[in-house]
Amino acid sequence: MSAAGKGTILVVDDDRLVLATLTHGLAQAGYEVIDADNGDDAILLARERRPDLALLDIRMEGKSGFDVAEALRDKYRIPFMFLSAFSDDATVAQVKALGAVAYLVKPLDIRQIVPAVEAAFSHIGARRAAAPAPEPAATGTEPLAPVVAMAVGVLMHRYSLARAPALERLKRLAEGEQRALADQAERLLQAVELLSNPGA
Repeated sequence: MSAAGKGTILVVDDDRLVLATLTHGLAQAGYEVIDADNGDDAILLARERRPDLALLDIRMEGKSGFDVAEALRDKYRIPFMFLSAFSDDATVAQVKALGAVAYLVKPLDIRQIVPAVEAAFSHIGARRAAAPAPEPAATGTEPLAPVVAMAVGVLMHRYSLARAPALERLKRLAEGEQRALADQAERLLQAVELLSNPGA
């Protein structure tokens, strides 16, 4: 398969080592990768190259990943996912409000990131086709609704789990309380916000 056969990804991180690792790993997985180590360059590249997906670090010098995400969403309609070392309540709330297709918590191995990117592409494709997403089969690569993807990211971080086991844990919680997966994910995110609030 050609390097551009699976789609183009804009990777943005101010840590050059992380950026090089992500760029190499995603290129090896068959994606065309364009990279930037700051938000201003990222927005310029997004305008010029119109990638299919952006993978954004959140906290950077100058424009943050949130600033870049707003530009991608409002000006260029480019889907994005976040890769961040932070999972505090304010970060989770802003990720949710911006409409990210996924939220991954560092540190992550490239072997965990590639399936999440593939899942994001599946989710984007399904959304663009206006087709209902299939019920997840817990393979670790299926498309997830943004709220579910965020809850899975939180569970991965809290319990040091890979994506598939974290999704399984969320499903078990949902089944135990007889709730839809998205409802359980929403409740989990709300609980994280409460637990993260020292005044709670």
